[in-house]
Amino acid sequence: MVARRKLKSKWDILQQKIYIIIYGSNTFAGKLFDLALLFVILLSVFLVMLESVESYDTRHHMLLVVGEWIITVFFSMEYALRILCNRKPFKYIFSFYGIVDLISILPMYLAFFIPGSRVLSVVRALRLLRLFGILNLMPYTGQESHLKLAIKASKTKIIVFVYFVLVVSILLGALMYVVEGKESAFSSIPKSIYWCIVTLTTVGYGDIAPQTALGQVIASFIMIMGYGIIAVPTGIVTAEFSSLKRRNNNPPDFKQKRNCPSCTTIIFDQDANYCYNCGQKLDNAFYK
Repeated sequence: MVARRKLKSKWDILQQKIYIIIYGSNTFAGKLFDLALLFVILLSVFLVMLESVESYDTRHHMLLVVGEWIITVFFSMEYALRILCNRKPFKYIFSFYGIVDLISILPMYLAFFIPGSRVLSVVRALRLLRLFGILNLMPYTGQESHLKLAIKASKTKIIVFVYFVLVVSILLGALMYVVEGKESAFSSIPKSIYWCIVTLTTVGYGDIAPQTALGQVIASFIMIMGYGIIAVPTGIVTAEFSSLKRRNNNPPDFKQKRNCPSCTTIIFDQDANYCYNCGQKLDNAFYK
């Protein structure tokens, strides 16, 4: 019984050390692991991009495959350690980052059963989102909620605006079909509407162009109107965002932060009583 308790105690200590290295960012080992992880993520994305270049893949295919397998094994070990050292493993598994981490290692294993699935390894680019945590940028991601609220508040206005643009595109597209006709590649009303949308959004592929003087005048009008239309959604969201900030009388001060005494996770929420990672009780009187 004593031996079992000691073994369990040693495992708890090892589990906590692994947790601090993987999830913490304030120790030397934790920072080193984060930098190594960032390097491997960037390298994996780079290898996937190189593999898509046919000339390079033909010459160095085996080297690329070996490199991707090494990275996949590294990601697999990291994923397993994140589960083993976490006191709430299912919370990590079903979290956003947990799902991204799982998806990033699946394509190489699926390649055994589904040929060509290795190309899905490009989803590893999503792991670059860990850059916020690695470089200690989490306080700035709090602005995401403000932007989300602003977009939600302006949703109705944007829907009405898009509906208006769609109606205008249909009317002007039909008009261009009548003015230009099939001789100028405006062979149907849907194709004319497609041209109108491309012109209105200032993309301008150039695959279809008006030939008549009246058609060119209408096209010029659509181009000028396009600049104003592009600015409208931005203005709507910006106005809602500014209004939201004005209504927020007590914005959070992200300069004040704490570290969890157990896992060293950085806590930016001033009102938090417990660490969101390990559940350790926090001292609300202490900030640094």
